[in-house]
Amino acid sequence: MTPGALDATFFALADPTRRAILARLTTGEASVSELAEPFAMSQPAISKHLKVLERAGLIRRGKDAQRRPCRIEAAPLKDAVAWIERYRAFWEGQYARLDALLDEMKPAAPAKTET
Repeated sequence: MTPGALDATFFALADPTRRAILARLTTGEASVSELAEPFAMSQPAISKHLKVLERAGLIRRGKDAQRRPCRIEAAPLKDAVAWIERYRAFWEGQYARLDALLDEMKPAAPAKTET
């Protein structure tokens, strides 16, 4: 994935409305009016969100007579997850080193004495 494509993906995902649209599209194709239903915004405002998602490659718009159904595209999300995964692995290594250091710093448990 190119840096520009990754930037576009994260920019598109930064907005809660666009994330909600993607969540809705995981259940299947939807028209612009269907996607606009749960939001208190105009259809043109939803269309602007869809354009951002489309430019990022996160959705595709089809042509079905008068309808232009939208569907989710997974490839950019896979690329973003792969990018994030590298940092997750880094932080897991850091936490493992911290755990080992904290274990070294723990005082030895006192010996049990029998009475």
